[in-house]
Amino acid sequence: MLDVIIALLPTTAAGIWFFGLPAVWTIATCVATCLVTEAICRLAMKRENTIGDLSAVVTGLLLALNLPAGLPLWMAVLGSVFAIFICKQVFGGLGMNPFNPALAARAFMLISFTGPMTTWLKPLWWKTPEAMTTATPLAAMKRLYGCDVVTQATPHIEKALASFPSLSDMLIGNMPGCIGEVSALALALGAVYLICRKVITWHIPVVFLATVWLYGYFAGGAPAHMQVLTGGVMIGACFMATDYVTSPTTALGKVIFGFGCGLVCMLIRHLGSYPEGCSFAILIMNALCPLINRWTGPKPFGSKK
Repeated sequence: MLDVIIALLPTTAAGIWFFGLPAVWTIATCVATCLVTEAICRLAMKRENTIGDLSAVVTGLLLALNLPAGLPLWMAVLGSVFAIFICKQVFGGLGMNPFNPALAARAFMLISFTGPMTTWLKPLWWKTPEAMTTATPLAAMKRLYGCDVVTQATPHIEKALASFPSLSDMLIGNMPGCIGEVSALALALGAVYLICRKVITWHIPVVFLATVWLYGYFAGGAPAHMQVLTGGVMIGACFMATDYVTSPTTALGKVIFGFGCGLVCMLIRHLGSYPEGCSFAILIMNALCPLINRWTGPKPFGSKK
């Protein structure tokens, strides 16, 4: 858990730099609420206090990084309580939850508070007198491409594309979005750290990202690199889908899981009315994780096929 926190520090710093004090307050609120909720739940269940394992800190930090800066803090509190109480402790605590608590809480908040959850601060908003909020690149792409499929480039489309963030902006995080999803370089740095520390393996993030890119490349419409570098794909592939408890245990299972996450994510983006699909894709694959483990797990010696 400490390694995950360390790996999240670059994208946390990038989010604070681009979105300012609102990001700080959201992160602090989520982490503090998760810690308090965990302590109260363990006390109410008359079980050992588990604050020291840092899992509540990770849940709070991941939830905050998947929220827009400037979200009303009472909503962040409610989402954090939902993540720990409903998504984790009701099932018995760490290691027993079937769904990623931070993602489940984000989905709950998106359904419950659609407006605030889809209102985005402009990066470096304090430096400009213009409007503070704007649309994300994913939402702009959805409006531009309809179902993200365009058979022929037009001057209107080319002009709109010119207003999208440049590749360098997408890499460093100079674009609207959730606090921790905007900087692809910071997220990649954290993922490399986790792989080098052998906290995670390469299978899920690489297969997830490759599936998104290939789908975007062959389906047409928005450029494939924009599908990978905008929205929640990077943070989802590197930090959410790789959660030990809710992802498969075998290498083949991780490949299947990563492919499923990428495919479902792109199907939601491509065919659905909502421009983002990463959170729901991972939650759907979380539900299939026990079956994937059963299909790909090693057979006990001497057992019949």
